[in-house]
Amino acid sequence: MEHLWAGWRSAYVQGGDVQGVDDERPVLDIADDQTLFEAILHSGYPDRDTLILWRGERVFAMLNAFPYTSGHLMVLPMRAVERLTELDDTEHAELWHGVRLATQAIEAAYSPQGINVGANLGRGAGAGIPDHLHVHVLPRWDGDTNFMTAIANTRVMPESLAATWERLHTAWPSA
Repeated sequence: MEHLWAGWRSAYVQGGDVQGVDDERPVLDIADDQTLFEAILHSGYPDRDTLILWRGERVFAMLNAFPYTSGHLMVLPMRAVERLTELDDTEHAELWHGVRLATQAIEAAYSPQGINVGANLGRGAGAGIPDHLHVHVLPRWDGDTNFMTAIANTRVMPESLAATWERLHTAWPSA
């Protein structure tokens, strides 16, 4: 699936400034013993730059850098595990608490007609990063797929990642 970024589109439709829409992310050094998500979490970069929306005690939430739709985020344990059965009870409870907070933020920020929540557990299930469990949470609307998706295998993203981060970070419920 290709992504056609039209981050200026949302600002344009809302009558705002479309100058300076930029989604450049910092370059990460990933150690051999780290997953991508651990490298992001421990990078030392500001959360805005790493797309991290929330940090709990043992779980965090971040935007998907290659979203299915604007508002697509992930909730994941800080510790890299591949399976739900590898989570301890505290991580398990906080993971699902984080998913609940994520749905609240999406509802407040986007007022979607529905929300998808799901996890691709293992490469065979479609996990792009199978070595670090993550739960996807994303807003959905009736008819939110169109000819670009069906014919060109491309998604048009109407909002930049920076705008999405600001919107969800502002809407994130207080713990």
